[in-house]
Amino acid sequence: ISYNIMLNIPHYDVFVNRHIGPNDQDVQKMLNDMNLSSLDDLIVNTVPDAILLENELQLDEPMSEQEFLKHLSEITAKNKVFKNYIGMGYNPTTVPTVILRNVLENPGWYTQYTPYQAEISQGRLEALINYQTMIIDLTGLEIANASLLDEATAAAEAMHLLNASKPNSKKDSKKFFVDAKVFAQTIDVLETRANPIGVEIVVGDYSTFDFDNTYFGVLVQYPNSDGRVIDYTDFISKCNENNIPAVVAADIMSLILLKSPGEMGADIAVGTSQRFGVPMGFGGPHAAFFAVKDKYKRNIPGRIIGYTVDAQGKKALRMALQTREQHIKRDKATSNICTAQVLLSIMASMYGVYHGPNGVRAIAERVNQHTCLLNRALLSLGFNQENDYFFDTLKINADSNTISKIKEIADAKGINLRYEDSFIGVSLNEVATTEDVYELISIFENVVNQTVNIEVEINELNHIHPSLARTSKYMTHPTFNKYHSETNMLRYLKMLENKDLSLTGSMIPLGSCTMKLNATTEMIGVTYPEVGNIHPFSPSSQTLGYQELIKKLERDLCEITGFDAMSLQPNSGAQGEYAGLMVIRAYHQSRGEGHRNICVIPASAHGTNPASAVMAGMKVVVVKTDTSGKIDFDDLKLKVEANSANLAALMVTYPSTYGVFEEKILEITELIHAHGGQVYMDGANMNAQVGITSPARIGADVCHLNLHKTFCIPHGGGGPGVGPIGVVKHLAPFLPGHKLIKTGGENAISAVSAAPWGSASILVISYAYIKMMGTAGLKKATQLAILNANYIKHKLQDHYKVLYTNELGMVAHELIFDMNGFRLTAGIEVVDIAKRLMDYGFHAPTVSFPVAGTLMVEPTESEPLAEMDRFIDAMIAIREEIKEIELGNAPKENNILTNAPHTSSVVISSDWDKSYSRENAAFPYEYSKQVKFWPTVSRGNDAYGDRNLVGSCNPIEDYMEA
Repeated sequence: ISYNIMLNIPHYDVFVNRHIGPNDQDVQKMLNDMNLSSLDDLIVNTVPDAILLENELQLDEPMSEQEFLKHLSEITAKNKVFKNYIGMGYNPTTVPTVILRNVLENPGWYTQYTPYQAEISQGRLEALINYQTMIIDLTGLEIANASLLDEATAAAEAMHLLNASKPNSKKDSKKFFVDAKVFAQTIDVLETRANPIGVEIVVGDYSTFDFDNTYFGVLVQYPNSDGRVIDYTDFISKCNENNIPAVVAADIMSLILLKSPGEMGADIAVGTSQRFGVPMGFGGPHAAFFAVKDKYKRNIPGRIIGYTVDAQGKKALRMALQTREQHIKRDKATSNICTAQVLLSIMASMYGVYHGPNGVRAIAERVNQHTCLLNRALLSLGFNQENDYFFDTLKINADSNTISKIKEIADAKGINLRYEDSFIGVSLNEVATTEDVYELISIFENVVNQTVNIEVEINELNHIHPSLARTSKYMTHPTFNKYHSETNMLRYLKMLENKDLSLTGSMIPLGSCTMKLNATTEMIGVTYPEVGNIHPFSPSSQTLGYQELIKKLERDLCEITGFDAMSLQPNSGAQGEYAGLMVIRAYHQSRGEGHRNICVIPASAHGTNPASAVMAGMKVVVVKTDTSGKIDFDDLKLKVEANSANLAALMVTYPSTYGVFEEKILEITELIHAHGGQVYMDGANMNAQVGITSPARIGADVCHLNLHKTFCIPHGGGGPGVGPIGVVKHLAPFLPGHKLIKTGGENAISAVSAAPWGSASILVISYAYIKMMGTAGLKKATQLAILNANYIKHKLQDHYKVLYTNELGMVAHELIFDMNGFRLTAGIEVVDIAKRLMDYGFHAPTVSFPVAGTLMVEPTESEPLAEMDRFIDAMIAIREEIKEIELGNAPKENNILTNAPHTSSVVISSDWDKSYSRENAAFPYEYSKQVKFWPTVSRGNDAYGDRNLVGSCNPIEDYMEA
């Protein structure tokens, strides 16, 4: 029997319909409201015709969710999960399942945004100050930030800090000493970052260091890369005597048992908190820690969480010292870091909370005792183990023949060790059991054909010198001592989660931040063992799945951007900016044009742009923007011609930071090229380009992509992120390399991140998004992002002033409302509107960026029409509240906006002296009576918080002003 039946049965599981909020009827309604006939009509009116793509993207046919999950399982199955004892800053760890399920896999935690609006971020702010407190305790230093990107870049930030803050007596000091036993990947990143700013990295032996005045800082590893534990107290003391600050890169788990860097006199301590319950993930994402002496608190990079008081005089948390951010200091900033690894630092902090000081000590002791047991066995077998004092790592000297034999046996057992030319490294971890140690011993027994018989109580084993044993207390705060049962921990996590507004509760309409759906099917692969349990320096034969996924993602991103090559190494948008500019710098140098160092940047650019340019050794020339929000072409031409001989690059965001497509973008890029420069496109607004136009189409040579925006990696409360860069063919040879794993082009710049492919485990998310959306889906997402923004503009333009549009009155995927006039008519500031939106159950749009006194709104394509209408209704209702003040029906002080947000305790208080009702305060419209989100604190006092900086969990009463 033969069958020749053609069935045209539509698949019910079409992912694009899950991702995009408005259905076809909603789309048509919005188009009709704006007198547009179709989505194509929308795009023609919004995007310059000259830059529209001529052909559709050539991507794979879209998969259903079930098809993708099967596909992902097949790819990840090609990874081999060996037992890893490689170490080198990455260790297998146990993620407590209560944290795995309720934080890492919980959209209530991973869909939050950076806590700029503190009143609705108290949960993650508490988790972050727990992290800071834990780091302060373990490092023995006085203040810590809320995390950085990875250990290597944290070390580079320490170098930058010391270089920027050196005293006048050191103004000519250009050398930064790095001990040769610092991790190779850290030295790699330091060398990348040092050269453009005129710093010389000197690598050598700390024990023979010459303490002369040409050095402004030193860096040592503790324990060092061989695993040896060294007491640096005397060394650091001599550094201090010679006015040379010391940085210690420390292993966080070892600090449970070892003397802290602060007790040795260190000025700065850096490291990774990965082994506190965060999977290796082939290199990331992981939260780096960064702690300093108090004198550096005004220079510390990244973010610090601190205490303040709210409008009721109650304790509240906030991000402290926000005025140091790059959008304020711009080219004067000492760092381009504008984010953190919040989700991962929260996981690490909760690991500390769940285990407590006794629990983490038991884990650290177990790791050390297992290492001691292995060491004793190896010595009895006649092996030369070099480290006299160690925490978790042994250095076994051996000839090439012995190393080869050990590797053969270990490979057969599914075990990874560290293999160097003349030694083998073995790093134990919390996952390793006593049986695993016996298995390791058996490998060495087989090589020498001997058997050892060790009879020793494990608690007798110790290889930490008494002078290095930790005696100081840590994690004494009650938070670390009362949530050790799962019931208590679960309730603590849920209590914190409920304090925070996330995408699980409402839209987060932040312009330039793209808070779109992070679909469960996109996210689920992150916690696959074949994704999370892979060491970044595993042999390539064990990472075939990762290699396939990375190559396919690079290929798809090249197709989407129009570029020829891609690097996935940068692990944040700011890192991507820096990497792209470094590639441009290397290109000019390769042509004998190293003098090209002028970077032209529009005044409207993201603040990280000028900061990144300065870090890449460039001088910033600012170009004006005109009254319509576009680049002032005449001023650009003037600046470019004046700097033609030294022009290195233009940095341009497209669509512009003001939310419009520049009509003259092709003329702009042609002008730069005509004067020998390269065009760097900031990809922050790529959500308005995909499938419609592309960076290559507008004439860009390099751009970074925010995978945590356009390509669906969630913001995680302020991190992680991924910022890969794409380049045209002539820049491809300069893409970032890595000392330990081959990446990049033939003339690669050195590494910009610690791991070869940065935050590799979360690349699964963007890969899933592209594979399930396909060509048509990605294009439709862009169209709907633009449609939704224009619909909000259309509905609110009679109530609020829209600052920038194109000639046809259209915006791109985001728009800016000008609130400055209300200061004059009603005494209302933009922040009052932002805080009042909380009473309506919304996170505020982006406040005062890129223009002071404005709200920048980006609805994304994922928000359904009903949610956008709810936001529109809230904004109209707030406008009516402002009108009541303008008409004199409500006072200019003590009104419903200036008192916002209203907490439950305020509303139920018997002391109610307001001119408006409690009902209007808390339940301003019908929806809020059905679903109410309560801010847990009233408006915070930012000035108080900055005057009284408290960055740990100490009781705030200890720091109150008289």
